[in-house]
Amino acid sequence: MNVFFIIIGLILAIAGMVGCILPILPGPLLSFCALILLSWIKNWQIFSQTFLIVMGAVTVLLMLLDYVAPALGARKYGASRGGLWGSAIGMIIGIFFIPPWGMIVGAFFGALAGELASGKSGRKALRAGWGILIGNVLVVGLKLAFTAVVLFYYIKEMF
Repeated sequence: MNVFFIIIGLILAIAGMVGCILPILPGPLLSFCALILLSWIKNWQIFSQTFLIVMGAVTVLLMLLDYVAPALGARKYGASRGGLWGSAIGMIIGIFFIPPWGMIVGAFFGALAGELASGKSGRKALRAGWGILIGNVLVVGLKLAFTAVVLFYYIKEMF
């Protein structure tokens, strides 16, 4: 029975990595669930309580950053409300046309279109789109790093 749960946990950890790129899966949360499952299987002996609390806090932080970082990047680079709305719409449209990268590319072009529609110059619109792109890429990189660490610890402690 433990082997079954270990395999389920491994699938969760791998799905967590995939979820960093595919927006439909909550990557860090799936990876954290894998850690909790492995801890439960091993009678809470392999990871310290502090480790699990820190990993849980990082999971929550990454999930919040997923929504906040692109907007912060956009604001830092001068995006208006039109750019933020364009980014959100572009992200949704992009997912359907070129998944998974369409989310990032769509957000960039959506912000660009939103800024141009708001009357900003091409240079300012590009700058706002660039800010959103940086925010998105930063979050994806952080989520991939976190899920890779989780996968490493999972495999290390699996047996």
